[in-house]
Amino acid sequence: MNETATMRTARRFALLGAALVAPVAFYPIFLMKALCFALFAAAFNLLIGFAGLLSFGHAAFFGSASYVTAYAAKSWGVPPLLAILAGTVVAGIMGVVFGWLAIRRKGIYFAMVTLALSQMVYFYALESQYTGGEDGIQAVPRGDLLGLIDLNQPLVMYYFVLAICLLGFGVVYRAIHSPFGEVLKAIRDNEPRAISLGYHTDRYKLLAFTLSATLAGLAGATKALVFQLASLTDVTWQMSGDVVLMTLIGGLGTIWGPVVGAFISITMENYLAELGSWVTVIQGTIFVVCVLAFRRGVIGEVVHFVSRRQRKPQLVDEPGIHRAS
Repeated sequence: MNETATMRTARRFALLGAALVAPVAFYPIFLMKALCFALFAAAFNLLIGFAGLLSFGHAAFFGSASYVTAYAAKSWGVPPLLAILAGTVVAGIMGVVFGWLAIRRKGIYFAMVTLALSQMVYFYALESQYTGGEDGIQAVPRGDLLGLIDLNQPLVMYYFVLAICLLGFGVVYRAIHSPFGEVLKAIRDNEPRAISLGYHTDRYKLLAFTLSATLAGLAGATKALVFQLASLTDVTWQMSGDVVLMTLIGGLGTIWGPVVGAFISITMENYLAELGSWVTVIQGTIFVVCVLAFRRGVIGEVVHFVSRRQRKPQLVDEPGIHRAS
């Protein structure tokens, strides 16, 4: 293992250690919310950052999984793991259907199709008898894990959520650093060239869309148990806009960018809540400043700065050759 790989491994263990001790310094509920949205943003980034597909309808998968998990846990008494699995599977199935319809279009037309489909899900959630309408599904029981561990304890629930999110991050990381991920990058950079090389790009885009929707559903399903609530805010177009902003602030097309962007957004939302109606104005101003000042996102700018500092000078004096003074 070379030095670079060793440093990379050390950073991963440092991040894992920080995540394990984080409840000592921060409220577990705040951390769990941030983790859920970090996974949501990472799932969205897999689609836009590596496949080049901008979706304005990812709230449909996040919110649908939230409703399914909440309904299964409350109305049917399903254990938490199975309830989360049910919500995630439903989101994955919706991803197949929505993706099959959306990938037939490109650019802004693709984005508008996803937005339209998401709005259909929103209106269904608003009118359906199973979703509770404007009240949503409240008092969702967390239950216990395998009949042994009570998830109503904040610390226990935090480590449960952390394990789920780490699993989701692992799937995203593996997908990016695989031949599948390399093909997605090729499609993003030059789809006609990828087609000329013999790749069925629509299949890869559909698979990326489905995987992104499934992971977004996993985040939404977990969030429903964290807050013991599934509401209309989970399926609104604003939720789709929030995840776009999280990804842009953290760094589009980077691994850790969406995670950082989600933590920044949730932190602002948490600590600016006491300002009332000014929260939206302040958040909007901060977002605009971040996008203008850090065009690559926070992590993107850091990576660019470090790579520029490590780049060695290419111009080297050769014997017998003198540069003009």
